Amino acid sequence: MVLPSEERYTSNEVSRISGVSLRQLQWWDERKVVSPRQDGHKRVYAPEEVVEISVIAELRRKGFSLQKIRRVLKYLQKEMSKRLSDSIASESEIHLLTDGKSIFLEESSNRIIDLLKNARQPMFLVCVTDQVRRLTATPLRKPAKSETASAIRKVRAL
Repeated sequence: MVLPSEERYTSNEVSRISGVSLRQLQWWDERKVVSPRQDGHKRVYAPEEVVEISVIAELRRKGFSLQKIRRVLKYLQKEMSKRLSDSIASESEIHLLTDGKSIFLEESSNRIIDLLKNARQPMFLVCVTDQVRRLTATPLRKPAKSETASAIRKVRAL
């Protein structure tokens, strides 16, 4: 499974993939939680941002505050890009564990069990790899306008 790096997703697609409303996506953009690129008036998201949104949505459903989610996001943005592509290539699964203060990205089931057993507070677990699978399993879709325009320019250049 490979995360498509050049692919871009519209707000409607991100909403469908992550289960987050369009208004929630707009609110998160306004508050600089996840800020997509602009294509005219439309927001377009990179695959990494869609995965971040899916993880945020899972944490919100588990009752995390936006303040705690920002801390998790900062950590994810620092650690995720290299770990995510490595884990997808190796078919291992990455799990995010957090109590809101401590944050871990783990692949080893033994390490995950140790963290859960030794936790002093409840730990929340999100399978990041599942979020990536949701993204890559999305049925074929119409490309964003910017993808179509760049494809046309490439063809004309030939």
